[in-house]
Amino acid sequence: MRPRGVPRSRGVMRPRGVPRSRLRVADAGTLGGLAIRARRVRSALSALGIAVAIGALVAVLGIAASAKADLLAQLGAEGNLLTLAAGQTFSGNAVPLPTTAEDMIRAVPPVREVTAVANVSGVTVRRSAAVPAINTGGITVLAAQPSLPHTLSATVLRGHFLDGVAQRYPEVVLGYSAAQNLGISVLTSTTQVYLGGQYFAVVGVLAPVDVAPEIDDAALVSFPVAQSLLGLDPAPSRIYLRADPDQVAAVAEVLPFTASPEQPEAVEVRRPSDVLVARVAAKTAFVGLFLALGAVALLVGGVGIANIMVISVLERRGEIGLRRALGARSRHVAVQFFLESLALAVVGGVLGVGLGTLATAVAAHIGNNQVSVPLYVPFAGLGAAAAVGILAGVYPALRAARLAPAQALRTA
Repeated sequence: MRPRGVPRSRGVMRPRGVPRSRLRVADAGTLGGLAIRARRVRSALSALGIAVAIGALVAVLGIAASAKADLLAQLGAEGNLLTLAAGQTFSGNAVPLPTTAEDMIRAVPPVREVTAVANVSGVTVRRSAAVPAINTGGITVLAAQPSLPHTLSATVLRGHFLDGVAQRYPEVVLGYSAAQNLGISVLTSTTQVYLGGQYFAVVGVLAPVDVAPEIDDAALVSFPVAQSLLGLDPAPSRIYLRADPDQVAAVAEVLPFTASPEQPEAVEVRRPSDVLVARVAAKTAFVGLFLALGAVALLVGGVGIANIMVISVLERRGEIGLRRALGARSRHVAVQFFLESLALAVVGGVLGVGLGTLATAVAAHIGNNQVSVPLYVPFAGLGAAAAVGILAGVYPALRAARLAPAQALRTA
């Protein structure tokens, strides 16, 4: 029996005059590293679980940020763009825009650039005359001005836009979707389409125009050629304009009365940037859901580390008992197992950040977006991994610390 007044021993009795055992953090880290390397496959699988979860979280945030950055860049560039289209009166009758509408709009002081297109009705576009006229592929024919790409910030993927030659000869530029529907991916000197009963040389293909999707499904010809060969009425059907950024709302209010003073109610004014704002919201709508799924995966990875560490405690009872018998204190044992759990999680977090960043870059390249990974995302990923490692290591560390030396040596 323990004599009265003698405290209960919590481990090995320390003789008088012998200094207390100390464990430096560097030594604890070295011991933890040796233990991890001794069980490489198990440690790698534990870190891989964390890496997959962190990679998924980083990829979700990075891909969403890249898509959002691309749309916001367009929004910044296209925010001062307005479109004016022919509409209908209150009685439902279609009313074309006056032929003077473009010049009247150009005279408004805040307006910087103006360009117009006109719909050429009753004209089909086919790859050749052998294709039935009913197979139009939904392609419309628009008469366009040379200033269209500059005003819409449109890019010519292949060839060139309508130039001086196109003002006199039958040449056509295809929108992105129209070129795909016609099966035209490469331009040569003999690339032609059958348009309005005659062949037109295809001189260019446009990249997708997000702010004017109607251009993507159109075949563009010059106004003079459309009037002389296709019987076009010179009145424009749609006008695109850019205004001073701080005057866009004011210009939008006066446009109907400027373009058509007699019937302003028959003029439709739109701001394409509103569509981009809606697309930004749609891009980020499911980010929260994917983050929740990534958090669940991270929790599963943490449980895996905790399980591996508990098994490690059971397997290393002899080591724990020997260290305690040699003078190691219980908190030293706890620190070692705690650092092992943290190291596994941090290694997995670093690998996961790399995998997530790589996935973001690949997705941005496929979607033709700029790569944008917010600075806080890698740090947040590493912080989440470290937090999981800390939580996962608490119980195994406490369990290892509570093993009595004699019991650990007997059961080893």
